[in-house]
Amino acid sequence: MPRLMPAILAMAATVLASNILVQFMLGDWLTWGALTYPSAFLVTDLTNRIHGVRDARRVVLAGFAVGVASSLIAAGFDKTTLRIAIGSGTAFLVAQLVDVSVFDRLRFRSWWQAPFLSSLIGSAIDTALFFSIAFAAALPADANTGWANELVPLLGHGPALPLWQSLAAADWGVKMALAVLALVPYNGLVRKILSRPVEN
Repeated sequence: MPRLMPAILAMAATVLASNILVQFMLGDWLTWGALTYPSAFLVTDLTNRIHGVRDARRVVLAGFAVGVASSLIAAGFDKTTLRIAIGSGTAFLVAQLVDVSVFDRLRFRSWWQAPFLSSLIGSAIDTALFFSIAFAAALPADANTGWANELVPLLGHGPALPLWQSLAAADWGVKMALAVLALVPYNGLVRKILSRPVEN
């Protein structure tokens, strides 16, 4: 497992940083965590390309463990934030595992297709699961989630919808933009790492 340590540490750092930065707003529709969290897909995809699907799943599970631990610590075991913690953990685990599977199915296509399409699908699942579990009115609201159902224009200009839907739309848009940008470091790192001579 030492060969996976850089990926595990990168995933843990991404999850931890995102769980901290999600508490700070960046404008009206985003948190700072929206800028760090998409790196999780880059870490997963690099691991999948370099070490394979099984090791990518191990890195995802390590990230999930860090996420659960940091959510419990941040929540102080307070039940009012349980919905957010459940939404975060569920979204991360399902989306990352879907990303791993989609990447594996596409790994022999053009170099960009597997990382981009797996991130596209994984990000959509992540956003849908997190925001619907954490904030949708179909589930009981509390002091930490009820505010998200206030009706506001979509992203400040569209039809009136619950606030959480604007937050979700902005979040997914950032994930898509960063998925495109992540193709540059992905391609460079894969070429560099896979071109190294194999050590005996």
